[in-house]
Amino acid sequence: MNLDIHDKKIPIIKIRDFLIVSIQVDMHDKLAVQLQSQILHEIERTGAKGVLIDISVLEMVDSFIGRMLSGMASMAAIMDAAVVIVGMQPAVAITLVELGLEMPGVDTALDMEKGMEMLEKKLREKES
Repeated sequence: MNLDIHDKKIPIIKIRDFLIVSIQVDMHDKLAVQLQSQILHEIERTGAKGVLIDISVLEMVDSFIGRMLSGMASMAAIMDAAVVIVGMQPAVAITLVELGLEMPGVDTALDMEKGMEMLEKKLREKES
């Protein structure tokens, strides 16, 4: 069976109350749309309370991918799950600002450890 690179799925791992999504390939529009749907289905299926998305491998994020990430955070919030994006490279942050793209509702952290801490803190605050 031959899989085109555009047919690949990004693995989503559940650890405790959180989904871990580590993007290890270049994102293209079709994959971003597929990932958004995949994450929302996993939130529904597992009852996850948070999603950690590692984009450290991404060297470029265009306005479409940026909007997809922002939209994903909004949709996850509606489904009662927080989203933290980790590992954003400086060039990606510069591009997003230059594009004037705001990502409301999207929390960011430098690395996975800090991202997990943010999600755990959000969950504790919600439960108290």
